[in-house]
Amino acid sequence: MGIVVTISGLHGVGKSSCAKLLAKNFNLRYLSSGEIFRRLAKEKGMLLEEFSRYVEENPEIDREIDEQTIQAAKEGNVVIDARLSAWKAREFADIKILLTAPLEVRVKRLSERDNKTYKESLEETLHREKSEKERFKRIYNIDIDDYSIFDIIINTELWLLNSVVKILNTVVEEYLTSSS
Repeated sequence: MGIVVTISGLHGVGKSSCAKLLAKNFNLRYLSSGEIFRRLAKEKGMLLEEFSRYVEENPEIDREIDEQTIQAAKEGNVVIDARLSAWKAREFADIKILLTAPLEVRVKRLSERDNKTYKESLEETLHREKSEKERFKRIYNIDIDDYSIFDIIINTELWLLNSVVKILNTVVEEYLTSSS
């Protein structure tokens, strides 16, 4: 099957950046639920905040994204970048990583990435995260504030991206060495 690494965390912690580099470094596939979510929003002609409200009333969208996550995990040789990746890919995941960062840091990153004001990014982030927390609890009975499922937790505020990826590379290398 091959290794399955999940990377979870709130918006703006660096999940996608870290996951893409980790996948590249170990020649693994990369799957992003955020990319799927944004693509579905675009297909519906909606902004992310609007689409988040739509998804609250249409749980089949979350389930569609989850099915893609589970399928990728079953196939193996993948880094999965998703808020619920550790829970959804749980039985197939070899390493479950949580990235964290303070709200102010995350919102600053998001505003720079999306070319929005800090205030716009803050409002959008708070709404999305509240919506997701409630949806995930209601639909799956998952408490996303319970970090006990994770093997590794890293605060990405403390290091540059390359340093975080260096730490993650070491984690994966050590796992591969110890499991062979």
